[in-house]
Amino acid sequence: MRLEKPIDRVRMFTGGLEFDYFTWTLDALIEKAGQGQINADQRLTPDQQSQVVIRYFDLVRELEITRAQIYILYSDPRVTDVEAATADLLARQHELEGTLNNLAALTESILQSQVAQVLADEGLGVMAQQVPPVLFHSTPLPTALIVSPRDVIRQDVNLSLLADLGLEEITSLEEKVESHLNVSALVEDVGGIGVYPTMVQRASSLQWTLDTIAHEWTHNYLTLRPLGMRYDKTPELRTMNETTASIVGTEISSEVMRRFYPGYTAALPGVKMGAARSADPANFDFYHEMHVTRVRVDELLAEGKIEEAEAYMEARRVEFVKHGYMIRKLNQAYFAFHGAYAEVEEGAAGEDPVGPAVRTLREQSGTLASFLRTIARMTSFADLQYQVDQGSDRSKTIILKIR
Repeated sequence: MRLEKPIDRVRMFTGGLEFDYFTWTLDALIEKAGQGQINADQRLTPDQQSQVVIRYFDLVRELEITRAQIYILYSDPRVTDVEAATADLLARQHELEGTLNNLAALTESILQSQVAQVLADEGLGVMAQQVPPVLFHSTPLPTALIVSPRDVIRQDVNLSLLADLGLEEITSLEEKVESHLNVSALVEDVGGIGVYPTMVQRASSLQWTLDTIAHEWTHNYLTLRPLGMRYDKTPELRTMNETTASIVGTEISSEVMRRFYPGYTAALPGVKMGAARSADPANFDFYHEMHVTRVRVDELLAEGKIEEAEAYMEARRVEFVKHGYMIRKLNQAYFAFHGAYAEVEEGAAGEDPVGPAVRTLREQSGTLASFLRTIARMTSFADLQYQVDQGSDRSKTIILKIR
């Protein structure tokens, strides 16, 4: 039997490794049903709710530091008695994990309510109720196996794999897929997934978490409308979806922070989904350098210079690592995945016109709700281009009238 679809060919290598969404969703819905009895708004004042959330994220940060200290001790050849050296740290790790598990349901309930309040105030709701309601669950997330052709950057496959795969299993899978199918493959971490309830990775950054909650809620919102229904129809529609969700996530999370957590300035991740923060970002602009890299790769691939493009990407990866951005693999699949998140002016999207058009539409829209409702009705990049051109024409008319 000949397998025609790329995803079917890739699945020859992923047997037993794919994530079970049905079981996860069922468990999450049961968890959410229990959380519905918490009623944090009735039991706690707004200030008390914010203090619960801050305590939760401070504990997550302490847990991350504790785990890092344990890892260092286990890696240090000078430590002869590892069990004795890590005993206190392991005890603290278990204590922190227990406390966080006890706080998780209440924290999720509070964050859902706060994000929902801001969305409602932005005009995104019916009688102050979102459709669908804001629901998320923090959990270890599946990883994403991304596959692109080698001669052009295009996401042909995005398969969710088990969350606990080791690096050895990941690299082995990538090598098998690449060698047998002559493609570019990458297993990458994700920050959230727009199932329902949405999946959100547990992290120590409050604003990043809020951003991800709002980002994934936007995918749920779009799924009920033409743009989201056509998410996978074309690369342009995928970029429109992801860039829209990123814009909403950024704006909503910033407003939640301003309203409920003024003065809380815990460190943010350096670059969302794909790299750690540089130790010296002032001298190395990640987004600009990634933009330059993508543009050059596109040029080389357009000239048919596949091997040269791949050698160039590896050289650039080494350069990124030198500046503190720990990118494990930089290839066509990397750009096919990260290039859809085009909420910033430069980055992995290169010269792709879709991201700038989405950003222009947001600038032309009077409110976030107007922007989201307008783009949600679109079914093609042509729709977006037409709307942006109409907005530009209106702006020119206004300027002429003023003059």
